[in-house]
Amino acid sequence: MSITTQEKEKIFKKFGNDAKDSGSVYSQIALFTKKISDLTDHLKVNRKDYGTQRSLQLIVGRRRKLLDYLKGKDILKYRDLVKDLGLRR
Repeated sequence: MSITTQEKEKIFKKFGNDAKDSGSVYSQIALFTKKISDLTDHLKVNRKDYGTQRSLQLIVGRRRKLLDYLKGKDILKYRDLVKDLGLRR
């Protein structure tokens, strides 16, 4: 259920500047998206895991705030990121 270091580095390399770029908005949004998909799969099997459900809601809120920040800062990069991640917005 947790994300390995290799998966994180792959995400940071694809969406950030390099494999160690964990602070950029793009890599944080991509990492949150990966966590959200993992937690969603977990909740499909374990419906009554309310702790995980709350964690999922918190992560979705954090990603939403970062996406709103990016949308206000640079709309073109926002659109590219949403398209690359396959988000509905």
